[in-house]
Amino acid sequence: MSRDAVKLLAAVLFSSESAACIYPDEGTMPLHRAVTRVKLLPETEAWAKAEHKQGVVVQYALFLERTRATRGRCYWTVEARAEGRLWRRFYITPDGKSLFAE
Repeated sequence: MSRDAVKLLAAVLFSSESAACIYPDEGTMPLHRAVTRVKLLPETEAWAKAEHKQGVVVQYALFLERTRATRGRCYWTVEARAEGRLWRRFYITPDGKSLFAE
């Protein structure tokens, strides 16, 4: 394997986009906090209420392996879904202090 190929492979494997966020030493609290922050957003509550009225089950999925590095911070991915369809994807820091939607 050439040196250029090795450098490219190393860059892909160790880039900030592919690296997992550091998990805070707080037990399962960071997981609960991330999902709860998304669930309690006014737009998420309104969407979930409308879906529930139609008899649809709403689900929230937290993906620790799908991290995103933006503005020097690492974000976990939280998806809000209904009937298997993605409604919106959110990104939240493990400490729960920063959140944005895609």
